[in-house]
Amino acid sequence: MTDESPMLRDLIGQVVVVDLISTYVCLGTLTGVDPLFLEIRDADLHDFRHGAASREVYVYESATLGVRRNRSRVLLRLADVVAVSRLDEVSTT
Repeated sequence: MTDESPMLRDLIGQVVVVDLISTYVCLGTLTGVDPLFLEIRDADLHDFRHGAASREVYVYESATLGVRRNRSRVLLRLADVVAVSRLDEVSTT
């Protein structure tokens, strides 16, 4: 038996948006989950201190234009995660 969340396991293989408690958001394909980390591949790890777009605008643009990959792999601490959602569930209307 593992401590990983069945809800997160259901998102494996999906392109997701991971909102973090910091000024970062991560978009990419969720490829792994364990009790401490999420593994994201073909990821866009974006720091909002280095741009003018708000979190909502950046995620909306990514949902309409595609993920701007800048990392092949990112491990995100679950303790830093605020929300995880599928990118195709982001409202673009």
